[in-house]
Amino acid sequence: MPISGSTDSRLRCVLPFNAAAVEVGLLRHMAARQLAGWGMPAVADDAEVIVTELATNVVKHVGDGAAATLVLEWKSDRLRLEVHDRSPALPSAKTPDRDAECGRGLHLVAGLTADWGVIPTAVGKAVWCEIPLGSGMGCCRIERAVQVLERYQSTDDAQRWQGRSREASLDESAVELIADLLHWTAARGQDPDDILDRAQMHYEGQADAA
Repeated sequence: MPISGSTDSRLRCVLPFNAAAVEVGLLRHMAARQLAGWGMPAVADDAEVIVTELATNVVKHVGDGAAATLVLEWKSDRLRLEVHDRSPALPSAKTPDRDAECGRGLHLVAGLTADWGVIPTAVGKAVWCEIPLGSGMGCCRIERAVQVLERYQSTDDAQRWQGRSREASLDESAVELIADLLHWTAARGQDPDDILDRAQMHYEGQADAA
């Protein structure tokens, strides 16, 4: 059951869960429902992706059935997400590998957030990240998109695109990243066209609100 509260203009929700595939989906829906209750649907899609990645990392690297906790905290212009578990091992973002199916989770989290990190706790660790809110979000989205695309380019890409402009290289990176995300979507049994439609609707909704 969620534990919610508010202090000093801060809203906080604590969602305990067990690390299991079925729990990840339930946790994602509970987080989305909480954000809808707080009146922030604009960040719900990004938050669902982040929750899925962080919770899945607990399943993969801490162990199936391990006890963990998701904390959602809204204060001022940022939404903070934390996933606590009982493993002291601190994760790090792997160097992107074009042929790897896994290992890009934390790069995806970094691309969707303003900041992220890992901190030791008394019983294990917490992986945290923050999503910016408010009128400056459009600029933040553009800046983080550039950061993601620059990180996504491998050494082979840099050699292959040598002599091209930075904008052309980023354009090529964007196409390859979108294609890889569609492969990732299909591998999980989802319809890539549906994801594209949702992304378009999400973009148009934010553009209209700007």
